[in-house]
Parts: sequence; structure tokens; C-alpha cells
Amino acid sequence: MSDEKPASDLLAERRAKLERLREAGVEPFPHSFEGRTDIAEVRSAHEGIEAGAETDSRYRVAGRISARRDMGRSAFIDLRDGSGKLQLQALADVLGDEGFDALVGLDLGDIAGVEGTAFASRRGELTLKVESSVLLAKSLRPPPDKFHGLEDVETRFRRRELDLIANEDTREIFSKRAATIAAVRAWLDERGFVEVETPVLQPLYGGALARPFVTHHNALDRDLYLRIATELYLKRLVVGGIDRVYELGKDFRNEGVSFKHNPEFTMLEWYEAYADYNDVAEQLEQLVSFVAERVLGTTRVPRDGAVIELAPPWRRVTLREAIRERTGIDIAEHPSREALAEAMDSEPDSSEGWGKLVDGLLSKQVEPHLIQPTFVTDYPVELSPFAKAHRSEEGLVERWEAFVGGVEISNAFTELNDPDEQRRRFEQQQEELERGDEEAQPYDEAYVEALEAGMPPTGGVGLGIDRLVMIMTGAASLREVVLFPAMRS
Repeated sequence: MSDEKPASDLLAERRAKLERLREAGVEPFPHSFEGRTDIAEVRSAHEGIEAGAETDSRYRVAGRISARRDMGRSAFIDLRDGSGKLQLQALADVLGDEGFDALVGLDLGDIAGVEGTAFASRRGELTLKVESSVLLAKSLRPPPDKFHGLEDVETRFRRRELDLIANEDTREIFSKRAATIAAVRAWLDERGFVEVETPVLQPLYGGALARPFVTHHNALDRDLYLRIATELYLKRLVVGGIDRVYELGKDFRNEGVSFKHNPEFTMLEWYEAYADYNDVAEQLEQLVSFVAERVLGTTRVPRDGAVIELAPPWRRVTLREAIRERTGIDIAEHPSREALAEAMDSEPDSSEGWGKLVDGLLSKQVEPHLIQPTFVTDYPVELSPFAKAHRSEEGLVERWEAFVGGVEISNAFTELNDPDEQRRRFEQQQEELERGDEEAQPYDEAYVEALEAGMPPTGGVGLGIDRLVMIMTGAASLREVVLFPAMRS
């Protein structure tokens, strides 16, 4: 028979403690704790302290109680804040019986503030000898598994706060995520790119092949769409004379969830006038390498038993050759939907055109095997309604996708800036919509009119921040690097 108490009993005990504190005149949720020092700063100040050494250094620290070891009239307590963990020593002879009982009577998970002097224990562990303490927030629920780790995946993703409390690895992932975004911004800002914000609620979605989320604006009495990409608005800014422009923000696509998909995700898009897809390929190599050095201190990243080298140059292979290498099918020799379906020995859905079949071959047969950084280049025009026609290959466009660790992380074009050709591409996409392809691009006359004002030759890139963080942290799933991923009810 288990000695563990039912959860309801534990909750009741904590509620009872809360009431006893209030009856004793103790405020269990005070407003502030002034003069606090981060635990990391305390540890840094005493790095290399010898075992048994005493100091005169006095600190006020605060955090969550994560462990306690009682020894009669003394106790050792682990206190953790957002920067690290510090051992506390509580002595009845120093605190007095009342103060000692108040401190050691706190529960795991309670948040406390203490003041004391630093010393090193006989084992050499930096410790704070507590001279006073105060409860800062009473925890009414016990911490997960007594801080020994929270492993249930469902609970970790649904209750991220518990995951962060229990798992240091999770805190490290999101620290690296923040550092990754900061490094991306630094790289772009140093090169003269201007950061902007474009609408999330849009009268017409566009810039990608995806199903949108639809919402309704009551005051305007019209449907609006959550953006699926920032592309079309950013290119209108290039038309307006912002020659280097970028946006870091959320996109939303009404699609399924998987280890590499979440219906809302963070994207970086940047555009540079007078550049093409070769120029921005070199920029992406440099950016990712810079971020890895800044965040990890190296461009070599272990993943699934392999070591991925992120430093330039990255491999380049055409889409046609990449599919032929992996499947033996030459898509150029099967230019119709029926011929390609026969070569694939499949019966595709009626809404899937030739371009969709090609994309399926890439994503299912080729992508999982692209472990080292690879640019797959020169796509069929059917897959790329916003890319400029290839300057030497009929039927292709100047586009690449970048793959690392078996996942696509980036997509780029030499941007289509001929308004008449863009209008024709929109009309082709309209035919796909009418065929039942819900991911086809709707016609956007406002965008075509912007191009008619004149857009210079431009290279543009979209980089999935969540997927980049997966590579930087070794995470196996997007859910590991998104704080609150979408979940089934």
C-alpha cells in the first residue's frame, strides 16, 4: 500500500496552513521584497570559495523552496530563483525558535525571501546562513513530483508553469530561445534592416499556400483573416522605399499539428532590394552561423547521433535532382498530374494538382534525409506563385528551401516584381481554389496595384524561428520550444 496522501488531502493541508498563517497575523502574499540580489550574482561573487570559508558578505535573496533537509535544530533548504539555486542554512540558535519554526515549516513550492551571510559548507557548497526570513507567496498546490522532474508529456505542455518549476532543461530551452531571437535581431539590425509591424488581422490573407483562420469584426461587419504570412505587406514596403525590411512575429495557419507544425508559430521574414535568391542564401548561412556562435558558442550541433555543421557553405541541390536521388523519379519527365501519379504508383485526391504531388515527394521522401544544411533550389512555378521565373530554366522559378536536421527551416525567392505576371499567377491560383484546393492563394488586386508602382529586384526570406530553436536546442518536437502549444481538448 502506498504511503502517499491523496491529492485532495495535500491541498486541504495547504489550505489549512494558509488559514493558520492569517489567524497568526502573517500576510501570506505580501506586496514586495526590496533589496533582492539574483542568486546567480551571489554565486558569481563567491566563485572558487574554499570549503569551510566564512565571509562577511550579506545578501537578501528570494525564490521558491525546492528541497529541505531537516536535522533537528538545523536544516538545509534549497532556494531557486530564475537565475539559479542556492543552499540556505537555518539554525534555531540564529533565528530563534519562532523564526526557525516559521522557515522550516514552509512547504516545498512556497516562495520565500531571506537575508543572511555567505559561507562555504564543509563540502564546499556555497551557502547562506539565514538571519531572517519572510513568506512571499504561499503555494496552495504541491510542486510536481517534489522537484525530481515532471515527465508526463501532456502535463508538461498543458501546464508549462509546472514544467518550468520542475525541469531545468525546459528553462534552458526557453533561455536559448530568447537568446536566439535576440541574436537574429542583432544580425539584421547591424546590417541596416528596419524592423516593422504589419497587420495580423487582414482583409485578405496571402503570402503562402495555407488555409487561414477566419474571424468577424463586429463594428466593421466584415470577416477578417489571421495572417498566414507577412510577405505581401513587407514587399509593399519595399515598393515604398524601405530597401531592407524585416518582421519577427506570429503567423497563423489552420492546419494540423505535428512535431514540426503548430497552428500559430513565430516567423522571421526579411526583404532586400537589389538582391536575388543567391544573395539571400548566403545571408541565411551567415545568419544561422552567427546565431549558433552567439547562443551555443559553436556551429557544430549534435542531433540524433549526427553532428550538424552550421557554418557556411551549405550544400546546394536542385529540387529535380533531390527527388531523383531519393526516389528515382525525374519530375521533368512526368510533366502532367496523371503521368506523375502513375510514376508514384498512387491515386491522389482530385484536389491535388501536379505541383501538390511534387511537394508531397519532397516533404515525404526527401526532407527527412536532409540532415546536414542543404539548399534545395529551382522549384516548379506551380508551387511558387510569388517567385520570379528562373533566368535560364523554363517552367522553374528562382526559389530555394533550406533544410537542417530533416526539417525545412527557411524558404526564399527572387521575388516576382512584374505586375502582369503576378496577375496571371493569381488567376492560376484562383483556378486551384475552384478545384477545391483550400490552400491556394486568393487574388489580391491591392498587391498587384502596389507592384504596378514599381518594385525593384528583390530577394526575400522566411525563416521559422520555432524550427531554428529546435535545431539550436536539440528538441525533437516543436512543442518542446513553444511555451504553450496547441493541444486537443
